[in-house]
Amino acid sequence: MYVIVEMQGQQFKVEKGMKLFIHYTGAEGGAELEFDKVMLIDNEGKVTIGAPVIEGAKVIAEVVSPIVRGEKVLIFHKKRRKGYRKLNGHRQNFTEILVKDIVVA
Repeated sequence: MYVIVEMQGQQFKVEKGMKLFIHYTGAEGGAELEFDKVMLIDNEGKVTIGAPVIEGAKVIAEVVSPIVRGEKVLIFHKKRRKGYRKLNGHRQNFTEILVKDIVVA
């Protein structure tokens, strides 16, 4: 069984027991999070599609690590023949969660 759920503005395909990195939530380690924007449920071939979400369905997850730094992304700007070069880097903050249960009502 899997569901497609929206978490922090992104859509994820989620199964029970799965670990995910979502955008930083500010929740503490061990906290329980509920996501109720479930858009699709596939229960062993029986597919239910929401319009836009399925009422009563939710994903329950536990925060494993409250803050995880992503890989560095380098941004390089250059203007040819002008002597202009600029290098900038960015590391995004993520929260690692573990999907404990999928509730279908």
